[in-house]
Amino acid sequence: MPEPGSRRFTFPSAITVLTVVTVAVWIAAFFIPSGEYERNGDGNPIEGTYHRIPSPEDFWSRLGDLLTFPVNGLYGVEDPKTGHVDPDASGALYGSAGVFFFVLAIGAFITVVFATGALDRGIGRLAHRLRDRGGMLIAGVMVVFALLGSVEGWSEETLGFYGLIVPLMLALGFDRLVACAAILLSSGIGILAATVDPFSIGVASSAAKVSIGDGIVLRTIMFVVLTGVTIAYVLRYARRVRKDPFRSRSGFLPGDKDVDASRAPEPDRLTRRQTTVLVLLVVTFALMIFSVIPWASALTGDPDAAPYSWELGWSFPELAALFLIAAVVVGFVGRLGEQNFTATLTKGMGEFIAPALVVVLARGITVIMNNSKITDTVLNAVQGVVSGTDSALFTVLVWVVNLPLAFLIPSTSGHATLTMPILAPLAQFAEVPRSLVVTAWATSNGIMNMCIPTSAVLMGGLALGKVGYNTYIRFIAPLLAVIAVLTCGFLALGTVIG
Repeated sequence: MPEPGSRRFTFPSAITVLTVVTVAVWIAAFFIPSGEYERNGDGNPIEGTYHRIPSPEDFWSRLGDLLTFPVNGLYGVEDPKTGHVDPDASGALYGSAGVFFFVLAIGAFITVVFATGALDRGIGRLAHRLRDRGGMLIAGVMVVFALLGSVEGWSEETLGFYGLIVPLMLALGFDRLVACAAILLSSGIGILAATVDPFSIGVASSAAKVSIGDGIVLRTIMFVVLTGVTIAYVLRYARRVRKDPFRSRSGFLPGDKDVDASRAPEPDRLTRRQTTVLVLLVVTFALMIFSVIPWASALTGDPDAAPYSWELGWSFPELAALFLIAAVVVGFVGRLGEQNFTATLTKGMGEFIAPALVVVLARGITVIMNNSKITDTVLNAVQGVVSGTDSALFTVLVWVVNLPLAFLIPSTSGHATLTMPILAPLAQFAEVPRSLVVTAWATSNGIMNMCIPTSAVLMGGLALGKVGYNTYIRFIAPLLAVIAVLTCGFLALGTVIG
């Protein structure tokens, strides 16, 4: 126990980290030479055309960029002639206002769904129904959590289920590590192999200037395979513990063996309203997935195929509207009442303001780099490292480079916004789709978030399950090695199929 007055080190928040990075980048911009590439008609840099240019800003202009970086990150406008970003400029929006509002909208929707009690009770009913089939229960819970992680970044929400899952697993003859692994690894693998997660794939795709649906075929295959491998790994250990409790890695606490699953009370049945809410939840996310997939490209294999007439081609403004409308419909169906609904809606937006703000701050950093004309200089330096590498090796290098960055920047959306403007253009030189760089980044970020001690969800979940971090790491180490090999294999395959 720490002595009175002593302080334990806690890793700083994402906002603090990004603020420190902002100042560091601003200082570094005084020493990094300004330079630029020539661009083609699509705005992509042309290999071999990088050249130095005089710095376009004096000290006071640079100071102005530092002081207004959050404003520029939200609604800075890029001048089409000079490329300079400023809130008062005329041109195309450079800031991440669309992503910012989308994050708030999905936060409002998810919070309203939770307020109806439908999702909590639905998962509780599933767990109780499968109480006599332990293996099927583990697989069922993991599939649901993995799907939620893949389509909406289900992570913090899992903390509310330890009180249900841990006692149930113990009553079925498993140990606490099985319960924690079923929750943490399922949501973690869903986020790692995200298909349309707006907080990872969505933000990264926006920063990389590609559709959120680009690359979804490969990511879906990865999701199916990696989820299956993860479930099989947990089930193998669970069966071993159930057969011989002495082989448990986490051991058992007093009272762990006192509960009988067959005597556990059955959760209340879903009401018609709650059933309807769950249907609306599925329909909303299904519509989101349908609306962002470039169907013509996916079905023909031609990335330049003309869109079908029935393709929606939605982006962040339309998706934000979708989730806000869905929130209103869910609130009406769930009979939350006008005052309760509006309070829940604003509460949901408030709870998601932190990740939304992180996106803005990270985008503000890229504005500083853009205005000082050092982005292309950094890009040229990184190009020198990967120049001449095979396309498959390039995607693996992108995966490796992002591992330490995921530890440094404890925010999926902030990590994406900060690194994609640098990494995505490299795909042009390596002749691979930008969407593959997004996938490489997402898997790298996801595998780190499954094990780093700076993750509040990971450490909080282990604390709730009363499992030591060292025990958890020893358990998942072989699985992470398998996932890393499979992921790199999928990325190499992605360079072949394009």
